[in-house]
Amino acid sequence: MISELVVIPAEGAVLEGDLVVPGPAPAVVLFAHGSGSSRFSPRNRAVAAALHKAGLGTLLLDLLTEREEREDAAAGQYRFDIGLLSRRLVAAMGWLAQEPNTRGLPVGLFGASTGAAAALVAAAEEPERVYAVVSRGGRPDLAGDALERVSAPVLLIVGGNDEMVLDLNRKAAEKLSGPNEIVVVPGATHLFAEPGALEQVAQAADQWFLAHLKDAGARTGHPG
Repeated sequence: MISELVVIPAEGAVLEGDLVVPGPAPAVVLFAHGSGSSRFSPRNRAVAAALHKAGLGTLLLDLLTEREEREDAAAGQYRFDIGLLSRRLVAAMGWLAQEPNTRGLPVGLFGASTGAAAALVAAAEEPERVYAVVSRGGRPDLAGDALERVSAPVLLIVGGNDEMVLDLNRKAAEKLSGPNEIVVVPGATHLFAEPGALEQVAQAADQWFLAHLKDAGARTGHPG
């Protein structure tokens, strides 16, 4: 297993990430955290751990620099800058395409909260690189017109008690032109803190990525 801290240049910034590749992985999943979070999000790390058990690689990335994080905590000027966040995801995908341990692997995107919008915009911009997208408690509505250009299969996971976000996800799903599905976790709120809720998120994400990324790996010469 490869597990290392990596640094990725993106638009004049240098972003830190944690790359894990458990053996000869058939694909890699790039994580986009939500507003006010980071690559250390315990929820994203729990999902990443489940993906490792399934044999998938992961890259958990800080979308903001330390200076930007401090400024965002004070004024919140970056967390809803979906254009900036999506461009950084695209830069990270370019890095993955050059990194020896992930070169040539199909990519999936996992986004939480505002990170889900950034993931969807990145998927719209890079249709030949992104083979699947999963959103956890996401704000896909913030992706705007990009939703209609997303061709990758999209899974939207929402808590049953997160009523406003659930409504936003249902409306966003109507604009998606590619295959998509909504999974509602009964009784869960926005952070899926309820007992067993996050496990359901991880299981749904695991199944979605395995279904779509392993097929993509076979097509690209990485059957795993």
